[in-house]
Order: sequence, then structure tokens, then C-alpha cells
Amino acid sequence: MRRPALSMVFSVAFGLLPQMIMAQSDPHMHGATGHDEINMPGLRGRDATVQESREMEVMFKGFTTLTREVENLPNGIRTVTGSTDPEVMAALVSHVVGMTARVEEGRDPQVFVQSPTLNIFFARTGAIETEIEVTEEGIVVVQTSDDPEIVAALHVHAGEVSDMAERGMMAVHERMMGQ
Repeated sequence: MRRPALSMVFSVAFGLLPQMIMAQSDPHMHGATGHDEINMPGLRGRDATVQESREMEVMFKGFTTLTREVENLPNGIRTVTGSTDPEVMAALVSHVVGMTARVEEGRDPQVFVQSPTLNIFFARTGAIETEIEVTEEGIVVVQTSDDPEIVAALHVHAGEVSDMAERGMMAVHERMMGQ
């Protein structure tokens, strides 16, 4: 499969004030970000489907089952991401394929905790060549571009995704708080 696009979507945008207020009275919510570990409202978006938000929830709740390798290429990235949990792996594959299509079409889901790094991908549709293959190791994604700004953003985003795969929502919380 060869298409322009992106591997994963996560990080900061807007809309968290109500959750921050609720965090003071709800024992399942914590921290300045008001993250609700049961309902995960930050994974919703202005143009994200229920299924897309559910896939991200499955991946965040199952982050301890994820493995990830990233190779920064001179013109992009090569990542291998897998899970020991079949449900998490299925969500991961669906998410990667779906986000690849979204980037290709310029349809930003505007997820509330989405990384600003993704903005350039949605603004410059067609600037990324993507190859996706599902192997025994996991989902292998190779993304390349002739645009140096896109390449730099691919490197940054791959690091963000790796941090989330390693630390789950804590990585998102810290990024949102500017740490």
C-alpha cells in the first residue's frame, strides 16, 4: 500500500477547561489537564468518528502492550509498532490506515489532544509518500517526503508517538502542560 499520509494522531489543541474544572471533584480525573481515565474525552474531535476515538482509547489504555522502533531517514521515517494484545493491534492497524487516508484527503479530525505537529501534514496533503505493511513484528510504516519541513515534522511526530507508546497519557499530559 503506497499513499501520502501519516501514522498516528495524538496531542494538544483546545477545549479542556470544562474537564479541568471537573477534575477537582471527580476521583477518576486528575492533574491540571483534567484527564478522565474512564471516558477519555480528550480523544474526541470536531471531525473524529466514534470508532476513531475508540481506537485511540484502546491504544492508550493498552499502551503497556505496545512495542515501537523508529528509524529517522534522511527523507522521512521508518517505524515498526506492534502489540502483544490482539485488540490493541487491531486498533493500531485501523488507526494508522485511517489516519493515512485522512492526511491524504486533508481531513483533520481536530482531536482535542492532537499534537500541533500534525498541522503541517493536513495543510500539505500529497507531500508525504507512505508505505504500510503488516508483518509478524507489527505494522511497518515508511513515510518519506521531498519537503524538508515535512521531514522534520515526521521526525518530531515519530518521537511524540514513541513517547506515548512508552508512557501513555502521561506523555500527552506533559506535552499539554509545556513540560
